[in-house]
Amino acid sequence: QVQLVESGGGLVQAGDSLKLSCAPSGRTLSSYSMGWFRQAPGKEREFVAVINWSGGTLYYADSVKGRFTITRENAKNTVYLQMDSMKPEDTEVYYCAAWAGGASTVVIGTSRVEIWGKGTMVTVSA
Repeated sequence: QVQLVESGGGLVQAGDSLKLSCAPSGRTLSSYSMGWFRQAPGKEREFVAVINWSGGTLYYADSVKGRFTITRENAKNTVYLQMDSMKPEDTEVYYCAAWAGGASTVVIGTSRVEIWGKGTMVTVSA
């Protein structure tokens, strides 16, 4: 059974950068779209950035556009989220996700996500 393992979370100050990584264990997911979602206590999980299997199609939430960059290296079976110019409102648990199908299918809802990571906490202090 494939699992997604996130790493790279932590505590940073406003304006700093942080890079998250996600790699599946068990088998390759190079044909899957993958992405990052985040969730604050008491709120629904929301999409942050998604990327299709080839890396040629990307979508970003308006709140992170211009500050976050999603990439993937299929040779390393890894997807990344580079977060720059971070803000206190970026403080949430970040989840990696994977699904078969187009990258855009999860932009308005998470029902198409097939595999979730356990999440990594990101905290941005003012």
